[in-house]
Amino acid sequence: MTQPIWGPVQQEMSDILQRHPDDVPGVVDQLAKLQEVLCQVPPLLHGNPLADFNKLYLTITENVLERLYAGKFKDPAFLARLDVEFAARYFDALRYWTEGSPACPGVWAGLFCRVPGPDARPLPSAVAGVNAHINFDLPFALVTTFDHLGSDPVDGSDQHHDYLQVNDIFAEEIPGLRRGYLDRWQLLIDTMNGDLDDWWQGEMVEYTRNVAWRNAQKIWALRHDMIELDKERRRLDKTATGLGKLLLSPFGEFLQ
Repeated sequence: MTQPIWGPVQQEMSDILQRHPDDVPGVVDQLAKLQEVLCQVPPLLHGNPLADFNKLYLTITENVLERLYAGKFKDPAFLARLDVEFAARYFDALRYWTEGSPACPGVWAGLFCRVPGPDARPLPSAVAGVNAHINFDLPFALVTTFDHLGSDPVDGSDQHHDYLQVNDIFAEEIPGLRRGYLDRWQLLIDTMNGDLDDWWQGEMVEYTRNVAWRNAQKIWALRHDMIELDKERRRLDKTATGLGKLLLSPFGEFLQ
C-alpha cells in the first residue's frame, strides 16, 4: 500500500482543500489551517519546507487584509478578487499533489516533493514557493481577475496602482520574515550587512511582480486562443521550474 503523501494528516489536508475561499478573510483562515497541518507532517514537522513558504504567504495576506479594512486601495474589489484568485491556484496545486494528479504544475511539484526532506533549508524553500506563486500563478490569477471584473490590465490604472502597492507590503514584511529563517550565526552576518540583504530581496520581489504583470498582459491578449494559451502556460511553468530547481539546489544555501 502506498504511503499517504501527508502521512497522518492526509485526511485533514484533503478536507481543507475541498473548497475555495470566496473572500480575503477566508483565504487567511485557510492559510492558517494549512499552517497548522503542515507543521504536523513527518518527518520534518515544523521544519517542513512548504510550511516555510506558507508562513510567509499567510503574513503577506494578513497585511493585505489589514489594508483592505483600512481603505488603502483605490479599487478594493479588484485587490480582493485578485487575492482570492491568486490563493485558489496555490490551493489547487496542493490539491492536485494530494490526489496524485498529473495536473499539478511542475514548479509546485518541485517544492512539494521536498516535504519529506532531509536537505530542505527554510529561506530557499520559502523563496522557491514565492517563485512558483509569482512567476507562474500570478499572471493567470491576474487574467481571471480582470476577466471576472470585466476590465483590462492597463498600466497606470487604479488596479495597477493597487497591484504595485503590494510591493510595499513585501518591503515592510521581508526583513522580519527573512530573519525568522536564519540561524544565530547567520543573524550576526545579517547584522554586519546592514540593510543590503533586505534591499536586494525587495528589489527582486518588485522586479518579479513587474514581470508577472507583463506576462498577464501577454496572456490577456491571447486568452481566447486555447493553443497559444497552453503554450504560454507550459513556457511559464518550465521557466519557473528551472528557477525553482536552482533555488532548491546547493546554490540556494547562499540565500540562507
